[in-house]
Amino acid sequence: MFENIEWWVLVTLCVAAFGAGLIDAMVGGGGLIQIPALFGLLPSHGHATLLGTNKISSVVGTSFAAYRYAKAIQVPWNAVLPATLMALLGAYLGAYIVTQVSTEVLRLLLPVLLLGVAIYTFVRKDLGSVHAPKLGRSRERVFGGLVGLAIGLYDGFFGPGTGSFLMVAFVVLFGFDFLAATAGAKVVNIACNLASLAWFAPAGHVIVALGLLMAAFNLAGAKVGSGLAIRKGAGFVRKVLLAVVGLLILRTGYDSYGPYLGAWFG
Repeated sequence: MFENIEWWVLVTLCVAAFGAGLIDAMVGGGGLIQIPALFGLLPSHGHATLLGTNKISSVVGTSFAAYRYAKAIQVPWNAVLPATLMALLGAYLGAYIVTQVSTEVLRLLLPVLLLGVAIYTFVRKDLGSVHAPKLGRSRERVFGGLVGLAIGLYDGFFGPGTGSFLMVAFVVLFGFDFLAATAGAKVVNIACNLASLAWFAPAGHVIVALGLLMAAFNLAGAKVGSGLAIRKGAGFVRKVLLAVVGLLILRTGYDSYGPYLGAWFG
């Protein structure tokens, strides 16, 4: 059923899925935990299969988090719906493009982009503390579609930090507070995950039983994480965002520049 996966590996993957759901429900970045766990513990499986299995788990937790936010706060649907629709297209195209070209340039740029996000969020102490939309309804829809297309392409093509980029885009470009931005990011993330699954699943790049088992734990983590974010407010979410982006910088920086530094000093 689990393709001869040892029990301790299953337990570790379930713990990782819970942690991923917890973090992802608050600020995104759950892939920082779940994807390295899958790749590290199941090295004999293909990359596409592990990414597809990750998407099964992620889409369940993200869907629950989106539902929880929608019940508790007002989701800015005028911007979020166009972003969601265009993210479906963008993520599917991105998943196709990644099979055609190298991701090396984007891999090297990613830590720099994340560092910019961290510095901007840290310097702007009031960022996302007040919900003050600054675009008219028509411009919100247009900008929402553009943001969804761009970040959907990125998610399908590469992926790390998608939820964090979405949150910051909704806060900076649209004037949403962190809670509204998180709620919107969850909805758009669902579209990205579904579009990626539409590419991976028909090709058989999923371990269904493992994905569903991890999904149960990811959902449990999402329940705890969304509850914490809603209860503690935008200031708490900002602090968690800074912590997660910092970890993403370290992780992606090591992955991107580690081999070059090793070759240089070796």
